[in-house]
Amino acid sequence: MKRVLIYSHDTFGLGNVRRMMEIARHLVQTSPDITVLLLTGSPMLHAFRIPQRIDYVKLPCLARDTSGHYGARSLPLDLPELVRLRANLIKSATIDFAPDVVLVDKKPFGVQDELAGVLEMMSRAAHKPRLVLLLRDILDSAEATRGVWQKNGYYEAVSTYYDEVLVVGSPEIFDLRREYAFPPFAAAKVRYCGYIAREAASRSRAHVRAGLGVALHEPLLLVTPGGGEDGYRLVATALEGLARTPAQRRPRTHVVCGPEMPEAHRTAVESAAAKLSQVSVQTFSDDMMSLIGSADVAVTMGGYNTVCELLTSGRRGVIVPRTEPGLEQLIRAERMARHGLLRMLPPDAASPTALMAEVQHQFDALARSEPLPRLKAMHGLDGVARSLRALIGLDEERTASPMRISTRAASGGLAFTAA
Repeated sequence: MKRVLIYSHDTFGLGNVRRMMEIARHLVQTSPDITVLLLTGSPMLHAFRIPQRIDYVKLPCLARDTSGHYGARSLPLDLPELVRLRANLIKSATIDFAPDVVLVDKKPFGVQDELAGVLEMMSRAAHKPRLVLLLRDILDSAEATRGVWQKNGYYEAVSTYYDEVLVVGSPEIFDLRREYAFPPFAAAKVRYCGYIAREAASRSRAHVRAGLGVALHEPLLLVTPGGGEDGYRLVATALEGLARTPAQRRPRTHVVCGPEMPEAHRTAVESAAAKLSQVSVQTFSDDMMSLIGSADVAVTMGGYNTVCELLTSGRRGVIVPRTEPGLEQLIRAERMARHGLLRMLPPDAASPTALMAEVQHQFDALARSEPLPRLKAMHGLDGVARSLRALIGLDEERTASPMRISTRAASGGLAFTAA
């Protein structure tokens, strides 16, 4: 049995741990010879369905505010104490689990460099595991990311410690190597895997709509900010826009607040929704694909997982991205909108009136049966799994492995289909 250790970056929202759990689940589902141990500080991991051959070590929670500053989320410890505690737990788990491959999420040295000692230890180990860095399609603006990677020695870390860098995205959408000025020694290790398609909906459209009391052909709007920690503004704007819309033109709407929305904000959402007979609210769903599949239009933020859910489902999306603490969501939404895959409203332009106008535009386009482009590069789980299996000797060939980025910048040629 081959052992895979996954380290999940986990300080803001649910995106990172959800993505790493999907990878872990796909690994054990597609190979009976793999077991996975996940290291994460996410306080929401218990809400996910954990299959056999996957377990986790819960690290003490870190938190990051919208200005990018880190701190303890729960324990009354200062940051150095908490990072030291986490680093010791990570080191102990790594020694005892003795992984064949380690998959590190996003930061080459981990949050606050908590992996630095473990990486050095593994590089000298007799049983040296293969090391893989996983990056989402977009990290932040080019200027900010280049500065962070240069300052923290991340390019050199890739060269020194990592066997591969897997990117769950497409270079035609965002050529990470070029945008972030990866030097040749780091760029040579980059492999693109494609975006991560979400699992198929577990409930039918008819079943979900019946549970919500929505007729099968009645227009349905879904509003969700993902994890919800900083999503109140989006939901409140949507509800205000709905309140301003005449009742006869107001679409049936379902709101999913997200499990990390502060209680006071969630209470305010429920209070505002209670005044609108066409609006229902729930806090959390572990089956977002079924909810998205039951909707006609979705209003969301621009997180990686949410965008992948929209791309997988083929539903029309209106994205209002966050712009703090980084520009990742804004850049993703702009690039996707440029290819017609979704619509984007910058936060400073997303007034209640403007948001509802964009929602109505999407309902009108749906009524006219206007085709929606579909992105073909949605094979991220298979791409990551093939690379990891090949590194630990479970695949004899690599002919179907993820594509390496060419030496030229991507220019056009993006494979789309019309829905």
